[in-house]
Amino acid sequence: MTYAADSVDTLPRMPSWATSARAETPEDAAFLSGAALSHLHLVSNRPEVPQCLLRERLALRAAEACTAFRGRPERAAELRDAIAFLQPGDSPGPTGETYVAWRRAVKQPASIKALHRALPRVEAEQIADWMDGCDPRAAGRGAPVTRVAMVIETVLTEAPRQEVTALILADAALAQALGWDYVVPLLATDLKRADLRRRDDALRLACHRAVTTSAIEALRLAVDLVRRTAHLKAVAPKLRAKRAEEAVDMFLSRDAVAPSALPLPDRAARRLCDRLVDLGAIRELTGRDTFRLYGV
Repeated sequence: MTYAADSVDTLPRMPSWATSARAETPEDAAFLSGAALSHLHLVSNRPEVPQCLLRERLALRAAEACTAFRGRPERAAELRDAIAFLQPGDSPGPTGETYVAWRRAVKQPASIKALHRALPRVEAEQIADWMDGCDPRAAGRGAPVTRVAMVIETVLTEAPRQEVTALILADAALAQALGWDYVVPLLATDLKRADLRRRDDALRLACHRAVTTSAIEALRLAVDLVRRTAHLKAVAPKLRAKRAEEAVDMFLSRDAVAPSALPLPDRAARRLCDRLVDLGAIRELTGRDTFRLYGV
């Protein structure tokens, strides 16, 4: 397959007033969050945006934020390690489980069944009950961010320590309200732990502000990934290894890939990764000499 080099210049730009304005009132906050979400919806549906990879990177950021909520020191590098080299039967540990939950949440189209796979310790019926109050088909449920706040408040009132569950279901509610097929992690990265204890108007205001900031950050990430994946697609025809095309597809859809996960013999996989690094198409993410991970 010959890949065309997509240009980042094809993506519509976020208006400067939306990125520089400050939400001084609840009305301002609602207006800005709506503008940011509308633009994210427009950009993320463009064919040049690697949507699976974008969701995986946002899932990593969300897991990192949730880990910080719990006062743990693990960051992106440790979270990647927690699941990249797991053997069958191994436990990823508490922080690894958080990352697994977010990755599962963004992998399949959002549904109660998919959310239960992401949150196996929560009964599917309980997830359905918590989500029912934000169903956009039901009359009088309010605007998307209002439904997000309702889910957070409902979950944390009934289960005060389940912040990860509340935030995954809040992002699922947002996706549902906006007609998105997949969960796009936005809330966790810009809500503070204190915000999760707010209620009513104060919680809605915090959610509006968080959505605005995180949507703008997601747009910047999308632009960066379009540029990086375009370069990877451009250099792919230079690769001679058998099944290199499948390997490239893995890099285009996954946050981090170990050579052992590629569909090539071990030595060939490592050579392919080194070649792609030399071509500037992927990066080595760990800084180690062994147990390396690579990503766009």
